[in-house]
Amino acid sequence: MKLTHTQAVWGMVAVAAMWSIAGVVTRQLESAARFEVTFWRSLFTMLSLLVILPLWKGHDALSKLPWRNRLFWISGLCWSVMFTAFMVALTMTTVANVLITLALGPFITALMARVFIGHALPGRTWVAIVVAGCGIGWMFGAQFSLGGSQAMTGFLVALCVPIAGATQWTLVQHSHGSGQPTDLVSSVLLGAMLSTAFTLPWAMPFVASGSDIAWLALLGLVQLAIPCTLSVVCARVLKAPEVALLALLEVLFGIGLAWLGAGEEPGGTVLAGGALVVGALVMNELLGWRQRNG
Repeated sequence: MKLTHTQAVWGMVAVAAMWSIAGVVTRQLESAARFEVTFWRSLFTMLSLLVILPLWKGHDALSKLPWRNRLFWISGLCWSVMFTAFMVALTMTTVANVLITLALGPFITALMARVFIGHALPGRTWVAIVVAGCGIGWMFGAQFSLGGSQAMTGFLVALCVPIAGATQWTLVQHSHGSGQPTDLVSSVLLGAMLSTAFTLPWAMPFVASGSDIAWLALLGLVQLAIPCTLSVVCARVLKAPEVALLALLEVLFGIGLAWLGAGEEPGGTVLAGGALVVGALVMNELLGWRQRNG
């Protein structure tokens, strides 16, 4: 599947929208405990991908998984860290705190892409990162001050997500830029397997209700399996920092959904900071479009 740049941008917008439902759905859970939440979501992601991959890539897709490929395992480990740390952090602090922490991704990604694969970023992208960072800092300062030590723990857990994500996007870029592309779509499945195996001992005894399991099954398919696969396809076209910047939309979508669907009102400071993030994203993409078509 080969996308144009514009298609990849809109694909990442759709990815961010699907990723953003995790917070509001988690707030609907009745009895599932911290690691049990992660276990069920990862399990249903794995089951979904065991169906999606053969339908997409052929009946022999699973038998052709590159088990001996080092990049496959590194990518799978990154996905497993993201899957696990994100849901654990959501059970420790507010949706806004977690999502704002995730928004550190572009800074970490830009640094990794520059250091490890030599990506020279255009000035507009650096400006977008700085402006978005100001917005994130503004939102973070307001939200973090409300949470105390619990917020600090949630922040540290959530911080694992942008670090793993930056590693993931840089790995995809390196794989395709080196002329030896590796099918990293399958690594999403490996990540779900690793996350499921890791959280299983911590998840027992199971206490989730039938309603909880249904919600987590929805997350496994719609919030992870589909968008994570699509994000890897988009990352083949977009530069790593572009992917990370567009993924920031998850912050805004997620805070809005948590506000509307779970009553977690973000406050004026968060909304103002979010406006800076959106403005940075829009300007970066508009200037990039003009340069490509000018």
